[in-house]
Amino acid sequence: GRPAPPGAMQGRPRCCPAALGCVPAARTCGSELLGRDANAEVEETLKRIQSQKQVKGITVVNSEGIPIKSTMDNTTNIQYAGLMHSFIMKARSTVRDIDSQNDLTFLQIRSKKNEVMVAQGRRK
Repeated sequence: GRPAPPGAMQGRPRCCPAALGCVPAARTCGSELLGRDANAEVEETLKRIQSQKQVKGITVVNSEGIPIKSTMDNTTNIQYAGLMHSFIMKARSTVRDIDSQNDLTFLQIRSKKNEVMVAQGRRK
């Protein structure tokens, strides 16, 4: 299947670049880790996001930043997943350094051409 477009994921998988679609998912994402109902819910959410005409692609990644689902070509998918994972880990570390009781839940990056949205997935 194709990954959900970035910016369309609201409260679901962890990394979601809106315009180009990097959507890292929490440890609970991945069909082998989800129950049938939860997996169907994730699939439906990804379809809903991808149906938005401004969404260029979606990538769902695991907690290590490895893509597990994508709607983009492999080269673009790997590029976004790798770059976004490093950036997200730095942003998360910054939030925790400021307040150790806090955590990054959503990150939005807007450029002249694109927008990338990252949403933290649900944890078990």
